[in-house]
Amino acid sequence: MDSIDLEVLKTAARWIDAGHRVELVTVIKTWGSSPRPIGATLAICDDGCVVGSVSGGCIEDDLIDRVRQQGITRTAPEIVSYGITADEAHRFGLPCGGTIELAIEPLSGSSKIAELLARLEQHELVARNVNLDTGAVTLDTAQAGAAQRIEGRVLTTIHGPRWRLLIIGAGQLSRFLAQVATAMDYHVTVCDPREEYRAGWQLPGVRLVHSMPDDLVIESRLDVRSAVVALTHDPKLDDLALMEALKSDAFYVGAIGSRMNNAKRRERLREFDLNDEQLARLHGPIGLYIGSKTPAEIAISIMAELTAVKNGVPQQLRMAHADGAGEATSDVCAR
Repeated sequence: MDSIDLEVLKTAARWIDAGHRVELVTVIKTWGSSPRPIGATLAICDDGCVVGSVSGGCIEDDLIDRVRQQGITRTAPEIVSYGITADEAHRFGLPCGGTIELAIEPLSGSSKIAELLARLEQHELVARNVNLDTGAVTLDTAQAGAAQRIEGRVLTTIHGPRWRLLIIGAGQLSRFLAQVATAMDYHVTVCDPREEYRAGWQLPGVRLVHSMPDDLVIESRLDVRSAVVALTHDPKLDDLALMEALKSDAFYVGAIGSRMNNAKRRERLREFDLNDEQLARLHGPIGLYIGSKTPAEIAISIMAELTAVKNGVPQQLRMAHADGAGEATSDVCAR
């Protein structure tokens, strides 16, 4: 499963290869309420087909209508705004008089989309620099934490995995979690030294390693853009990874299991000289309570909690686990 950003780029590349004229639309600024964030993208083909989104749909409709009536005629990037007046905000469905500023860039073989995709296949984080006067493009390696920006007349967009997720265990739940995380622009690594669990694992774009979890956590040099989720139910594997992850700068560390199992886990980890502050960072039972029963539902609940933590949502605003939720999660994942 590709991220939305990657799906837009891959589709645009196919259209260019097929001889179509294509425009790439990027949200570069918003005021007031906006349905899509800065950096959201959309590609539109000369036949009116689109992929991606820059609004709730109304701006897309206007872009499609213009292409169908006038074709794609731009030869250089252009910045356009939607929703400046109250009438426009109402017409385009922008709430509370919100305004969106877009960069519309005509693409061609010289736009370096193919080269960008090749670098993204190697899990690189890439800065794509577009001269808004000429359309000239350069690609650079981006630094972790880099954000989209405009400096002078150059628009720099960031592409590739902005976050890292290390999953301990290669079971069924791990597959669903890895798929969802990959679609959310995480670089996912799955670690499982058990050969029987690694057999048959096939998930494009996800790295599978067989080293011991604690060794991998140390080697990964986890930073504030990293998360670790332990899903094996085997203390010999999960606890080793958690022991090192809770000492790191990872923004999220979680483990599968019931309340009782996680209480026992915390006592075991305390024996490894983890202090109260470090133990308090452990999320377990893992995930937001959504009544999840199946591995797919549990994966969604885990990513929901991970996303809330990443976005700085205060703990008191997050949904609390209902009594017994961890037991249900544990039973399903153990099968």
